Amino acid sequence: MRGIEPKQHYDVVIIGGGVSGLTSAALFSKAGISCCVIEMDNRPGGYLAGFRRHDFRFDSAIHWLNNCGPNGLVTKIFKIIGDDSPKCEDQKNIRRFVSDEFDYLVTNNPDELKEQWLKEFPHEKKGIIRFFRDAKRIGKSFDSYANLSRTMNSMSWYEYPIHGLKMLRFALPFIPHIRFTGEKMKKGLSRYFTDEKLHRVFCSEPDVLSCLIPISWAYIKDFQLPPEGGSQSFPEWLTHTIETMGGEIFFKSKVTEVIVQDNVAKGVRLEHRGTTHTISSKYVVAACDAETLFEKMLPKESIPAKMKDGLKGAPLYASALTVALGIDCPAEELGLGEEIVFLADPTVPKEDLGKGDPYLSGIHILASTVRDKSLSLPEHGTITLFIPAWMDNNDYWGCVADENGTYSRGDEYQKLKDKYADILIDRVEKGLVPNLRKHILYCDVATPITHYRYTGNKNGTMMAQKPGKENYQGKVASYITPVKNLYLSGHWADLGGGIPIAIKSSINTTLLVLQKEDKKRFKLLANYMDGKIGVAELRASDLLIPYDNSWVKDPTPAQKKVKRREESATTE
Repeated sequence: MRGIEPKQHYDVVIIGGGVSGLTSAALFSKAGISCCVIEMDNRPGGYLAGFRRHDFRFDSAIHWLNNCGPNGLVTKIFKIIGDDSPKCEDQKNIRRFVSDEFDYLVTNNPDELKEQWLKEFPHEKKGIIRFFRDAKRIGKSFDSYANLSRTMNSMSWYEYPIHGLKMLRFALPFIPHIRFTGEKMKKGLSRYFTDEKLHRVFCSEPDVLSCLIPISWAYIKDFQLPPEGGSQSFPEWLTHTIETMGGEIFFKSKVTEVIVQDNVAKGVRLEHRGTTHTISSKYVVAACDAETLFEKMLPKESIPAKMKDGLKGAPLYASALTVALGIDCPAEELGLGEEIVFLADPTVPKEDLGKGDPYLSGIHILASTVRDKSLSLPEHGTITLFIPAWMDNNDYWGCVADENGTYSRGDEYQKLKDKYADILIDRVEKGLVPNLRKHILYCDVATPITHYRYTGNKNGTMMAQKPGKENYQGKVASYITPVKNLYLSGHWADLGGGIPIAIKSSINTTLLVLQKEDKKRFKLLANYMDGKIGVAELRASDLLIPYDNSWVKDPTPAQKKVKRREESATTE
């Protein structure tokens, strides 16, 4: 059995081959910093890896994107690496709210919904106009976000006040709404409209900003579709760029220890197919679960108990129960479009809509093959159903964890997955797609246990710690650790989650290393991220390693089969 052959030393070792770890490796390689990525799975991407079943391809977790348009933060960072990154088209139809009493669609022209509401609710005219006006103001603020992403840890003392003023200007449209969260949410919405039907549209949202921000993104055309081939095109491209520029990625490799001497990170130990490897490095970037890093990979005395306890108690985003369906017809024939549909009973208490009860939770429904025909054969389609779920639901989904945290999955686990799938399919048949069940060719169910197994994220959380007063005050997210030359990256390093936060963290950890190692390259990238220079000036510099833009996307399973059909037809 073939093993791995890492070098004895790299400038940087990156733990975790999700989109954050891969982007970090591509950026380090571009800056001439030797690096390797250690990934426990057999393929790159983490939550972006996706999966194949027969000729269907499913995204694991990505249902919509933002900051991936021509001027978005993700695109800006990818342009440092090269020009051949997967491209994301604008999404026109964004989100559809469906219940027994309404069916509303948000598009990239939110004024269409505004006009619909003004006709339906003429008595709420002033409030509706103010609601959409405030959303538009927030959207204008987001226009500057790409130039405000640098962490203050990489700034000099005289940059602090300048950055602070810019951040204040960015935050001004948000400030009037921040306090309307939790029990104050209803009061916040009542500033705009009192009609309970309009309140019920936002029945699952935890705060007023969660109602406004998606509308604001729609105003600035900042919803994008995943690229052709699905979200796994991102890690495929990043893997190619890393290896082309001399970086390395080792799969099926699990870091067991971060080597620390005199409170300085000096490298890692890892296991690959029963063999232990030791790699020394000047820096370690942990783009992995923060609690696992602090509790299992580091010496006990490295991290203060207060910091560990704060992380253990931090409120997290939910995990998910996902039902992936391969169907015998294009999803359009069942009445589905490119938008994500939220199907819910708005009379259910808000807290019950997010607890993971399959009978009560709001269901998101997505037909990815309407957006991307490469994900299935032309005569087929895919539909994904998902609800929020938690690791401790159903007594840990009928599983028992051993001393290493590995969950045994038996008959009880499979019965629960089947039960959830049946309940959700029945609800979607009743509320949105009649006779859905008769079209199903394939069904796969993922639970929080699944997400934990493949990513190592605590409790299978989708986006780590939630933004909010408790986590902000607790300072649970940080790039800097108490161990010198050990940095956190990914969605554990910055609150918010999603691809933009994961990739934002990558440029910031790169800057933190370059700030120590290479002042010229640090200054070049810092000026670019601050908007002081453009991509043309960046690329005119001889400080970055050339990349030949040579990535070619591999065909999907469905595309390969269609090609075989065509070739067979021409030879007959």
